[in-house]
Amino acid sequence: MTKVASLQTCKLAPHLMLNLYSWNVNGIRAAHRKGFLGWLTAVSPDILCVQETKCHPDQLDAELRQPDGYHSYWAWAEKKGYSGVALYSKREPLSIQIGLGIEKFDREGRTIIAEYDAFVLMGAYFPNGRRDHLRVPYKMAYKKAFLKQCNTFVAEGKRVLFCGDVNTAHRPIDLARPKSNKKSTGFLPQERAWIDELLAQGYVDTFRHFHPDEEGAYSWWSYMRGARARNVGWRLDYFFASANGMPFITDAAIHPEVTGSDHCPVSLQFST
Repeated sequence: MTKVASLQTCKLAPHLMLNLYSWNVNGIRAAHRKGFLGWLTAVSPDILCVQETKCHPDQLDAELRQPDGYHSYWAWAEKKGYSGVALYSKREPLSIQIGLGIEKFDREGRTIIAEYDAFVLMGAYFPNGRRDHLRVPYKMAYKKAFLKQCNTFVAEGKRVLFCGDVNTAHRPIDLARPKSNKKSTGFLPQERAWIDELLAQGYVDTFRHFHPDEEGAYSWWSYMRGARARNVGWRLDYFFASANGMPFITDAAIHPEVTGSDHCPVSLQFST
């Protein structure tokens, strides 16, 4: 079972608008060397969910493990240098849950759930199906378990926000080369159908809600062949919201100008 580290600093006074960010940093130590903390200070998100930390928090410098002004929470994989998620929050959550309570997923450090007064936030790093598709069944099982947990919270009357690297581009508009990737994990019919199911159950892809027809809006680019410079990318990173949360959401965005990883951050504005 994945362990949890809870590192807390001062509480900050509540304010009217919350800026939430999610970023797959592809190794938080590598991102640190590329200016991660400078970005965090400049942008100052109220809450940041991080994926692919690829570390145990004890391996980090104190300034990264516990940035000034933030509470931080960590889940890490049993396998060294693999997966892992974290949460930085200016506001102390009412509660923190590490994992889904399912060992085969939690041992990979994929999920952190934070409950606040206004919503439950689920930060997640969804599995990659691998080029040979051997991990696609595992990925689909995680998706099913994740949605079940979302629905449990909604049934309790809570607003649910979830974010992270979903490792799936939903529609052809969400990747640069849909025709040549029809048989690639991340764009397989069953992977995309899971997002269809989400939407059918009332969850909202917040970026597409505010930018329904925007093309070329991607959050991941291969390091190969100058893909980022040519904007040959995929939209793999999302903020979803339950229907009862949407009246409080004022904007959602992708930030491709932010470097330091093969992914860029995505964000959401929530009005309390």
